[in-house]
Amino acid sequence: MNYYCLIAGLPDIHTEDTKTAFSIPELKNELLEQLSASDARLLKLIFAAYDNANFLAFIANKEAGLNPLGNLSSTDWLELMLLMNESENPQDLRLMPYIQKFHSTYSDEKFLAEGISPEDYLATLYFEEAFKCENKFLQKWFDFNLNLNNILSAVACRNHGFDPHTLVIGTNEVATTLRQSNARDFGLTGLFEQLDLVLRIAEENDLLEREKKIDALKWAWLEENTFFNYFTVERVLAFVLKIQMIDRWKMLSIEKGEQIFKELLGSMKEGASFDSSNA
Repeated sequence: MNYYCLIAGLPDIHTEDTKTAFSIPELKNELLEQLSASDARLLKLIFAAYDNANFLAFIANKEAGLNPLGNLSSTDWLELMLLMNESENPQDLRLMPYIQKFHSTYSDEKFLAEGISPEDYLATLYFEEAFKCENKFLQKWFDFNLNLNNILSAVACRNHGFDPHTLVIGTNEVATTLRQSNARDFGLTGLFEQLDLVLRIAEENDLLEREKKIDALKWAWLEENTFFNYFTVERVLAFVLKIQMIDRWKMLSIEKGEQIFKELLGSMKEGASFDSSNA
């Protein structure tokens, strides 16, 4: 399906447009009204990343404030939690299959013994769900992001002596290779096109500069992979993904960048300690 009027009305945006006045929740709601049912599901899949964080927050505290960018409200989560607790096979259009799978297994002793954090396990299930979507562009986008994030995690593991087996997520070829290879290039030459660039980015000591380079790489990927998609849903999805990047930069500062990095290392250390205690 083509969206001539919708896409013609979208403004040109650039990576440095940190002063854009977009309200992402309003943009999301407006787009959902204009997209077909199948294309709306693709947009919701992108925003399900916020649902993941909201779900974990809700499990920890039912009074927790949830990110409004998620598809589901506190009321939705309360109803779905009751449904999942009462039925092994709950039927509700709001409930994505990977959420049910996570709910039924995240407290399992076998899962806990593997030393994988709930966040990483839920992220793995989310990516697996995304790979099954009917849109090739989104499949490739999620695959690119999974590989990018896993390579950066593997570099951090190598630099700080952490075990990549529990910190590299997913089950694709790149993830499997990262867990097994001790080679300088992680055995990924020929498997990931942007490998050399990502490895150079990983060496950047300035945390904010590194984040900018990561987003620049993502932005370039979106540009390249929608170059011939003039009025299709892919152009709409890429616009939303770019706006999300711009919005994130509004909240970043040097102090915030350092906080993110410390939290990342802290979570890695916790994983390493947990893993060794179960060895």
